[in-house]
Amino acid sequence: MQAFEFASPTSVKEALGLLGAQFSDAQLLAGGTDQISLLKERLHHPKRVVSLRNVKELHGIKKTGGGIRIGAMATVDEVMESSLVRAEYPSLVQAARGIASPQIRNMGTMGGDLCQRTRCWYYRNHLGLLAMKDGKSLVAEGQNEYHAIFGNSGPAKFVSASSFGPALVALGATVTVVSPSGSRSMKVADLFHTPKERGERETVLKSNEIITEILVPSARGVKNATYEVRQKQALDWPLVAASVALTMKGNSVGSAMVVLGHVAPTPHMASAAASMLSGKSITEDVAAQAGAAAAQGATPLSGNTYKVDLVKVAVKRALLAAVGA
Repeated sequence: MQAFEFASPTSVKEALGLLGAQFSDAQLLAGGTDQISLLKERLHHPKRVVSLRNVKELHGIKKTGGGIRIGAMATVDEVMESSLVRAEYPSLVQAARGIASPQIRNMGTMGGDLCQRTRCWYYRNHLGLLAMKDGKSLVAEGQNEYHAIFGNSGPAKFVSASSFGPALVALGATVTVVSPSGSRSMKVADLFHTPKERGERETVLKSNEIITEILVPSARGVKNATYEVRQKQALDWPLVAASVALTMKGNSVGSAMVVLGHVAPTPHMASAAASMLSGKSITEDVAAQAGAAAAQGATPLSGNTYKVDLVKVAVKRALLAAVGA
């Protein structure tokens, strides 16, 4: 691990003052479940590491404005055990449960989950986020069984590693981001970014910006669920995930959000599936049709065609779980 200066501020203002104009100047440390690995593997080489552990204003989960506020430093365990989250947001609880390691759940944070780097083995082996060589994609011509089947027409073919991204997008959540020049709010869907050029990252965050909170609107009366398909249950990332949020009119769907995870460089909104659900009751047959609609437009690579079928399964089971079928 390359030597660096370690800072432990106690306020957001102090933390912002420790960040620089480039990511190589300083890196944030939340729970450390990803950042420590990146430092050890020399994928990140900052001059300074700024820990957010002692910034109290970034912690906690509380009711606010009809929904809930989840501090960026709230841990996965805290989300999973929160009575406020359990009351209206089963999709978030299910996403938290999918993180099988007790150690990661205890240390990993919500802000860290949204900002974690891709698990793409080309990137993790120092071949770059876009994994290009001599103008050609190493992913397209190499081992790509865990890579994207949507949004992969450009150079980015990795998948977003966020466990909570799909559920938060489906629920219409927003994040608050602060910098030395002020604060801004954005939809979680707009936080994620598909890089097109070298030097770009998986989010729109700048090097001197910090996520402070996640605001999730009330889901009272909104049926929501997350379903993940994994190769193994312990210490593994999903092959495909689906999060759904259904606003009901009686027994029929008034409006729907269907968001896929681990199939694209960002959480992928399956608009066709959401549209076909409108006005319908969720039955096993309708859920299967929605799964098929969600898989439309997929462009699998040479080794990941199997993900198309997993999308169908994940969406179907998420919908059935949402309505308790």
